[in-house]
Amino acid sequence: MANREATNPPGGECGPAAAVHAYLAALNRGSADEVVAYVSENFVNEHTSRLGESIVGRDAYRTRLVGFLATFAGLRYEVERMIVAGGDVAVAYKMSATWRGAGSEGPVHRPFSIRGMFRFEVIDGLITHRVDYWDSAEFLRQVSDQR
Repeated sequence: MANREATNPPGGECGPAAAVHAYLAALNRGSADEVVAYVSENFVNEHTSRLGESIVGRDAYRTRLVGFLATFAGLRYEVERMIVAGGDVAVAYKMSATWRGAGSEGPVHRPFSIRGMFRFEVIDGLITHRVDYWDSAEFLRQVSDQR
């Protein structure tokens, strides 16, 4: 498990906003082990997109992350706005990466950029629930063979 202190703001504070910032920074570094250091044992990763699949549990999330990070090369979440109310954190983001998938002619690597929204619940410095809202139709439009 990654050292959470290493990515927290100076002073070691790990309030809800700091935990979410550190979680997103770990995603941007592409390390599944670092990412799961910021989630609880019974973490709920909920997707609203038709292409997404919800999952429960830190270990299951780690397993899923490995494939996700391999599929989305150079993944970057840019925070556009963060709103914090107690342990609830909402983040408007811009996600960009290069999708590694299969096209009609074989393997493809296609860059994309989409906007979305995360809703986090943070308890005792750990993310217990994340809901991800993004437009899967826009993602498919950008990575499609028919662009």
